[in-house]
Amino acid sequence: MSQMNEMDRRRWLQSAGLGLAGVSMSGWLPAFAQQLAGDPRRSRHCIVLWMGGGPSQTDTFDMKPNHENGGEFKEVATSVPGVRFSEHLPQLAKHADQLAIIRSLSTKEGDHSRGSHLMRTGHSPMSVERFPSIGASLAKQLANAEVALPPYVSVSPSMGLNRDAFGSGFLGPKYAPLIVGGNRGGLQGAPAQGEGFAELKVNDIKPPAKVGETQMASRLELWNSLENRFLNRHPGTNSKAHLAVYNSALRMTQGNSANAFDLSQESSEVREAYGKGTFGQGCLLARRLVERGVPFVEVSLNNSSTGSYGWDTHSNNFTSVAGLSAELDAGWATLMTDLKQRGLLESTTIVWMGEFGRTPQINGSAGRDHFPQAWSCVLAGGGIAGGQVYGRTSDDGMDVEEDEVSETQVLATVCAAMGVPPETANMSNTGRPIAIVDDDPIKKLLA
Repeated sequence: MSQMNEMDRRRWLQSAGLGLAGVSMSGWLPAFAQQLAGDPRRSRHCIVLWMGGGPSQTDTFDMKPNHENGGEFKEVATSVPGVRFSEHLPQLAKHADQLAIIRSLSTKEGDHSRGSHLMRTGHSPMSVERFPSIGASLAKQLANAEVALPPYVSVSPSMGLNRDAFGSGFLGPKYAPLIVGGNRGGLQGAPAQGEGFAELKVNDIKPPAKVGETQMASRLELWNSLENRFLNRHPGTNSKAHLAVYNSALRMTQGNSANAFDLSQESSEVREAYGKGTFGQGCLLARRLVERGVPFVEVSLNNSSTGSYGWDTHSNNFTSVAGLSAELDAGWATLMTDLKQRGLLESTTIVWMGEFGRTPQINGSAGRDHFPQAWSCVLAGGGIAGGQVYGRTSDDGMDVEEDEVSETQVLATVCAAMGVPPETANMSNTGRPIAIVDDDPIKKLLA
């Protein structure tokens, strides 16, 4: 259990000592809860589970079993009466009371690059403004100077289609993600095979083996001298940003913080439960980072048994989605359980999304194509009112029939769940204030 959660528990017990008999009549308890939730010392976190390629809503969270578009998969009951998921998400179905499933998301970008940028920043790509990803924006608001780890960590991203969708934009390199086990160019490597676990590394997190402490200290002294000389000659924002990033990286390597990335410290049973692949081990890493105060972590599930770009299942959809769903189910469900047992779920908001959905109609290659018109995403955990479905699509899945939701409403809801006002503005690279999200949250989805 984290130190902050222990502090909250002690405050609760001390306050409870005042007497619980009059709580229900006085309204003190809701007021106390609201005050506690707004306490700036209370750590907030967000974990985004990014489904690169565009996941099929019809084969995951918005099944159409009585229609020809429904496909091969069956439904299974969940812990919430009347709410059903794909048969390939049985473990996650047990956590449905913690999930808010949005089935009425409708966006305007059906291209991987543009869709990724839209869902991750709230803006379509533009040539002038360099919009930051939601990860960078939330990291800026929630970063804790006492935490040596970077405020934004991205596990196994596939950035080749649109690097800007993952970047910090006009917020600068200080809030750019630390990439763990990623491929900056294209697709990810295959999941672990046999008995081995997928390996997630941060390059150069420790000095070379042959460089001792004394030699390292001498090198740092020399570097500081050269850096200060350069800053005196070239003062400016870029120089200061470079120094800030370097010092942040240096701080992480000098203490015990780097141990967060050493998954071998976990038992084999825990690692097995999460799943041996990159996504499962990434979810385990996300838990370890959240435990240590990192406010924003994202884990990408980009691999596919067919070799295609993750969930981009234009062909062989059902075989691919079954395999991807198995990885998703193990990693996400175990993450939910682990966070809850450690007292972290109530302060950690989880977001499951991709760049768009997939066509309800099945094409001639047993696949589904790009479809931003009516699709799904899921919110869970801290600040989210779980156990509900929001919105509805038509019987054939082609249209939104109730409570249409935009990408900005989703991102605004995430901000609100984490206690960050969506309208919080930052100065852009063109010199104008721009809100993190220019929209209102969906109140029904907020706890």
